[in-house]
Amino acid sequence: MSIRRSVLPFDDPLPSAEKREAVRTDMKTGVDHPPSSAQRPGKPSRRRAAETAPPPPEEMSSPAQRRARALLGVFFVLLALYTLQSFLPALLWGCVFAIACWPLYRHAEQRWGHSNWIPALFTLFVALIFLIPMSYLAVKTAEEAQGALHWLDSVRHEGVPAPPWLGDLPFLQTTIANAWEKYLADPQQLNQIFHSLDTGGHRVAVTKQVTSLILRRSTLFLFSILTLFFLLRDGASIIARLITVSERTFGQRGEIIARQIIFSIHGTIAGLVFVGLGEGFVMGVVYAFAGTPQPILFSFLTGVAAMIPFLALPTVMVAALLVLIQGKMVAACLIIAIGCLVIFIADHFVRPVIIGGTIRMPFLWVLLGILGGVESWGLLGLFLGPAIMAALHMLWRMWSNTETVSAPRRKNEMAS
Repeated sequence: MSIRRSVLPFDDPLPSAEKREAVRTDMKTGVDHPPSSAQRPGKPSRRRAAETAPPPPEEMSSPAQRRARALLGVFFVLLALYTLQSFLPALLWGCVFAIACWPLYRHAEQRWGHSNWIPALFTLFVALIFLIPMSYLAVKTAEEAQGALHWLDSVRHEGVPAPPWLGDLPFLQTTIANAWEKYLADPQQLNQIFHSLDTGGHRVAVTKQVTSLILRRSTLFLFSILTLFFLLRDGASIIARLITVSERTFGQRGEIIARQIIFSIHGTIAGLVFVGLGEGFVMGVVYAFAGTPQPILFSFLTGVAAMIPFLALPTVMVAALLVLIQGKMVAACLIIAIGCLVIFIADHFVRPVIIGGTIRMPFLWVLLGILGGVESWGLLGLFLGPAIMAALHMLWRMWSNTETVSAPRRKNEMAS
């Protein structure tokens, strides 16, 4: 008869009759055996370790403690948002830049490996995209300001002569000509108008306001670029943690909503920024052929204004008015006609296909998101507005899905 163990193993809670008889025999004969490796104090069995291991902290906590932790987390999140409220636009702009650059950055990282110089180059590239046009705009503005000062000095002494195209107006020709001679052609009348506007305190207040605005915008732009660098460098780990938090909080649908928001930002960049810059390029060619003063500057302004639907038309009108002042009525009409055509095609055909097709959302939702976002968030609302509407549209599709509602009904019908 083989020697049996005198101690029952932990992984056999209900031993058979043969094993119990063997234990009795060993106890009578005094045979004892050392405990097996599964029974040694230093190495308990897996089942024993699972039974004796302490439960996770979530299981040990009471519902009151879990609610207290949730309230504490919400409190610190709100406190952090209140603390960073002045820099939230900069952080949001950094997130928008990072989402826009992420596909290209991942491709570059997979090709050359992970390092600090790749996010630095991408950050520098994004910074130059904004700094180069803004520097050009600042130089041209300074040049035009000098020309405007010389023009104002001549107007103070000579007045503004009536342009020759006043005689070609089809209606209100006499009324407009008389008003021009009374208020613009008379130097004394112009000097009175300038004197009422030219106050020292007003100039100082405007100068302080403009300087403060420039410093604030420069600081926010610097923090946006800094945020972009760290988001690109640590993007993989940030995405992994966000996915984990989303799954724990909202389940699988949280990741779906997050992807919809990202797709909406990509679609907004393609449908607003790139299409707007395309409109500015086309109108820049028209400005150059029509003889518009500073065609490159007006091309840039038209491209920036065209990023917001229906806002490029006032810029086109201003350019046409400057051409009309020079006496080129046909060229001014040509600018207005081509501008209206380009804006109509871009806003009604190109953008709905690009933005709506990317996120599968009706263009009315996109348009409301853009206009409402700009009204509430400023220029940042161009991206936040469509992202918010995309998340709302995805939630609407989830909650109004007929398949998820009809499935329990079919089960009930089959059971009955």
